[in-house]
Amino acid sequence: MGIIKKGILGGFSGAVGPIVGSSWKGISYMKSLPAKKLNTSSVAQIEQQLKFSLIIHFLQTFTALLELTFKSYANEMTAFNSVFSYNIKNAVTGISPDFVVDYPNALVSRGNLPNAIGPTATAGLGGTIVCAWADNSGTGNALPTDNAVLAIYCESMSNSIYTTGNTTRSELTETLDVAAFSCKVVQTWIAFISENGLEASNSFYTGQLTVS
Repeated sequence: MGIIKKGILGGFSGAVGPIVGSSWKGISYMKSLPAKKLNTSSVAQIEQQLKFSLIIHFLQTFTALLELTFKSYANEMTAFNSVFSYNIKNAVTGISPDFVVDYPNALVSRGNLPNAIGPTATAGLGGTIVCAWADNSGTGNALPTDNAVLAIYCESMSNSIYTTGNTTRSELTETLDVAAFSCKVVQTWIAFISENGLEASNSFYTGQLTVS
């Protein structure tokens, strides 16, 4: 409550409505109360923040890989920012607030190098995943020396395992040790990068598996 000290035309102290009265060195003055801070986050902003967190959580396990596989799309931004931009637009599904990563539409590699024909991934013995593909060297700029990229993501462990140069396109198969994900559900992709590391293919989603 404000107190008027010298009549209606005099100074006052305290608050009267949105006005605060006070004095300094005998000089009376008034000022407005500070506006209450409002929560201005809209529903759309909150939903975008949820999607942002979801995609960052997924992609951060592939950070080193993405520097190679999104290199050609890192124009005026980092490779990570490029892959983040693509996936937040194309690889989120669900109804707020229960958004999830749409793994079949997610990319962990992007470029103009042709992927292989009919790539597959199957759970092998002893905590392995076996990837196989048909050699399409000579299609576009695909070469037999292109390196296979196998990418495995375990959501429940928030971790990934991947290779970037163990096997070439012409070798048709690669076995990856993922025993660290034993008995866990994983998501799998295959891609290719050129021998000089300058070209990459779009990744191909090879499905969800349970590691033995």
